[in-house]
Parts: sequence; structure tokens; C-alpha cells
Amino acid sequence: MSGFLAGLCVAVLPLLAAGFWLGRRTARPPGLAGLGTPVEHATFETLHTASLATPPLRAGLTEEAAGRSARKLRSLLGTDALCLTDREQVLVWDGAGAHHRTEIMERLAGPLDSGRGEAFPLTCDTPDCAVRWAVVAPLTVDDRVHGALVACAPRESAVLVRAAGEVARWVSVQLELADLDQSRTRLIEAEIRALRAQISPHFIFNSLAVIASFVRTDPERARELLLEFADFTRYSFRRHGDFTTLADELHAIDHYLALVRARFGDRLSVTLQIAPEVLPVALPFLCLQPLIENAVKHGLEGKADTCRIQITAQDTGAEALVVIEDDGAGMDPGLLRRILAREVDHTGGIGLSNVDDRLRQVYGDDYGLVIETAVGAGMRVTVRLPKYQPGVHLTGRLTPK
Repeated sequence: MSGFLAGLCVAVLPLLAAGFWLGRRTARPPGLAGLGTPVEHATFETLHTASLATPPLRAGLTEEAAGRSARKLRSLLGTDALCLTDREQVLVWDGAGAHHRTEIMERLAGPLDSGRGEAFPLTCDTPDCAVRWAVVAPLTVDDRVHGALVACAPRESAVLVRAAGEVARWVSVQLELADLDQSRTRLIEAEIRALRAQISPHFIFNSLAVIASFVRTDPERARELLLEFADFTRYSFRRHGDFTTLADELHAIDHYLALVRARFGDRLSVTLQIAPEVLPVALPFLCLQPLIENAVKHGLEGKADTCRIQITAQDTGAEALVVIEDDGAGMDPGLLRRILAREVDHTGGIGLSNVDDRLRQVYGDDYGLVIETAVGAGMRVTVRLPKYQPGVHLTGRLTPK
């Protein structure tokens, strides 16, 4: 889908450039004299103007986004006035003839229902009104009309009809990308909810059972574990932010391991080697904890002796490299591939596939989990985290790339 949209953008932009040049017929500014022919200059200016209009439109068809992009879109068309509407109202009017708002909305019923563009004369009793003709181009996302782009001019123009249609298609592509960004954010939130649901029933029950076992024999120990439990669950079920720092994630893991050690005692040995300079690095929330939980479970599975888990975090320049290694039962590589592809259900596999999916969604396919394992040989999981990634912030929601 993304490749198709990118190809559509590439196909549309030359037409936008031609429409811009024919519509405006502007002279070449002295400062841009080295750009070549008037058509080359018009292409450059069109691409520049389109790039300025893109960021607001990636927020969707809202009043604020329309207000920030309307002037750039009017500049693309070189028309006297332009408005953007949703299905109910004019979101913004830029240029002359704002008194035509009501008439425009009354004439939009047909184009909004049919999804086809339309041009019509405007009724106006104002002698000096600069706009006498309107061109309506619907804005469509997934075959559904969300609103319209309306260009207004002093007279009928076949060039304006074509140019308005091309600009509307380009705006529709941006709105479709905005919709994909929102779907991506909802997917990440759903993945986090799935992780919370996985943590909730098993870990909470086992932790409370361990705490209860110390209430009579060692009340102070029970109190300490209860505080560890409270801190871990507070972090795991927080309601704000898609991202956290490596320091906060490791702090939550420390609470988790304290509860696990209380249950398994000397059977669990954990070693941490963390480079201080990577602690502020941002990463997806609840990204490492499922990997530690997987290491604990498979490290202790079928073993009577000590399970050893090593957690390292290194600074490799542009990235932080986190490695989680255990000496447990390991796994058949073929089964692991099927788990990551979600082809089979496997106890504990939800955490691995969930983390792998979220890393790829945020950073790209090159940043999925790297897992080395074999039956009886333990497991080594490597996570690469870019220190600087567009859209990765410690507060608020995921920002579209």
C-alpha cells in the first residue's frame, strides 16, 4: 500500500507542476534565475510548495490541518480563492469571496454523494467580487468521500478543472497516509494491551501467592515484595505514552526480577552489564520485559539447577545494543520462525512475536529481533535501538513519520 501511494505521488507531481505554471503564469524571480526554463522553475516551486503543505495534511482532514495547508494549496493552483470542506461544513476559506461559503456547501451534495468533480457558476450580487466560478474536486480515502477541495476563479477554466482534480488527488493521498498512521498507532496500542493482558493473569497470581507466603514468616520481606509488585504493575499498566527510556524499562525489569527471585530463590542468577550512556535511549514501552520473562520461563523450564540470565546494553555509536541471553532449554529454530510469523500458537511466544512486530513497526524491518537458539542450547536475543528516530518521543503518542 505504501509503495502504491508513493508511486501515485510521483505520478501526480509533474501534473501539479504543469497546472501551477499554466494557472499562475508567474515571472521567474531574479533569485531563482539559475533554475533554467520557466517550466523547470515552476516544477521546483510546485515541489517546494507541496512539501510545505504535506505535514498539516498528515494530521487528517481537520479544521486546524485545513487552515495550515489551504494557502499552500491555493498557491499550487494560482487561484483567487480556495476552500476545504468535510461533509458538513467549510473547514477553511482562503482568498476572496468568503461570502460564497453557504452557496458552496449547498452545491456540494451531488459531488460528495457521487465522488465526481463538478464545475458551476456562482451566484453573486456583489459587483466587485473576484470569484464567479467554482470547481469542486472530492477528497476520497478508501473509496469514501471525506470532503472536497473547491477552487474559485473569475471565469471558467478547463486548466483549473484539471489542476484542481490533480491537487485533490494529491491531498487524498496525504489523507490516506494519515489514516494509515492512525491505524498504525491503534495497532501499537492494541499490541500493548495484549501484552498487559498476558502479564495480568499469570504473573499477578504467582506474585501475590509468593507475597502471601511471607506474610507470617517474614512480614518485612512481604512488605518489600509488595512494594516491588506495586511499582512493577504501576509501570506496566500506565496510561500515557508509547515510549519509555531504557533506564525506566530496566528499572521495571528489576522489580519483576525481585518478585521472580522471591519465588525461585537461588535457582535464578541474573547478571547485568549496562553502559550508562545508553540509559536515556528511547524505546517502545514494554519492549524488553517480555523478553526477560521469556528468558526466565525457558531458562528454568526442565532444569533443576541454576538458570543464568545475562542482560547487556552497549553503546555502538548511532545505536544501543541490548542482548538478553539464557542457558535454558532453547528452541527449535524452525518452530521459532513459525512463532514469529504467528503461524502457530505457543506458550510464551506471544511476547516474542509482539515485541518483534512493534520494533519493525517503529524502526523498520531491519530492526526486528535477532534470535539465536537451538534445542538444549539456550537462547540469545539481540535488540538494536536507534538513538535518534523520527516519531520516537518520550511523551505523547506515536508521531507519524
